[in-house]
Amino acid sequence: MTVEEVQALGQAIRAEIGKAVVGQEATVDLMLVALFAGGHILLEGPPGTAKTLLAHSFAEAIGLQFGRIQFTPDLMPGDIIGANLFNFQTSSFTLTRGPIFTELLLADEINRTPPKTQAALLEAMQERTVTIDGESLRLSEHFMVVATQNPIEQQGVYPLPEAQLDRFLFKQTVDYPSAEEERRIVATHGARQAAMSPAEWGVTRCADSATIAAAIAAVAQVRLIDEVTDYVVALVRGTRDVADLESGASPRAGAMLAGAARARAALDGRDFVIPDDVKTLAPALLRHRLTLSPAAEIGGRAIEDVVNGIIETIEAPR
Repeated sequence: MTVEEVQALGQAIRAEIGKAVVGQEATVDLMLVALFAGGHILLEGPPGTAKTLLAHSFAEAIGLQFGRIQFTPDLMPGDIIGANLFNFQTSSFTLTRGPIFTELLLADEINRTPPKTQAALLEAMQERTVTIDGESLRLSEHFMVVATQNPIEQQGVYPLPEAQLDRFLFKQTVDYPSAEEERRIVATHGARQAAMSPAEWGVTRCADSATIAAAIAAVAQVRLIDEVTDYVVALVRGTRDVADLESGASPRAGAMLAGAARARAALDGRDFVIPDDVKTLAPALLRHRLTLSPAAEIGGRAIEDVVNGIIETIEAPR
């Protein structure tokens, strides 16, 4: 597959999702980058902003098996990964696979469950394997987590631990729609008494596992020149020397940023990365990896402002 074909595939997926979801173009773009870069994405926003419909429509359009877990305070790790259950008829244990055995997993309201249960996703997200009673089981090579969470200020939520956050390629803030988009939502969806599935909205499959594998292979061939590599490293290292930050980004963040920039370049039909690819993706990739210092929190500093300040400080290659 060529980068031009990757670009055409991205446009087709966007068009299919647009049949069910109004707006959210920036979020869809990040989901496509995450898909072709082999990453996961965390969507944060208030209820009712179509996060679940967006994830379901995305899975429908790209032709991957879709699974959903509704995270609740009483959810246990075994409810996610499965367990070996004793069968009294055969007097033996039978493996019962949990809902994590899918290709695109919607982890809905992931921060409504305690950290012990959240941690059940760590191995799957990093290595695409699950261990049950000492046996390692492989997940799909295209396994992808689209997680949603409510803002931390809301009641009944648990902050995601740093190790969990680091597994996500991006954290995207899903805002309320514009006035025109909200009018279209009311006009289109307001006539429906019950929620409709993406297929009922006319979303059709325009890819499959083989197509996605070919796109990922094409993305891996996108060129990253030394100057842009240095820019990625400078951005990541720049997060470690800021007084407003308690901790900066790890080297893993730089490797992820480079891979994501390659995917964005391919989606634009280019076989080379430009500094704007890195600069555009950096906020969504860094915002959940950085921790404000106590003084910055007391002073009312926002992580978005700090990230944007770092990006503006580091000069991009010309």
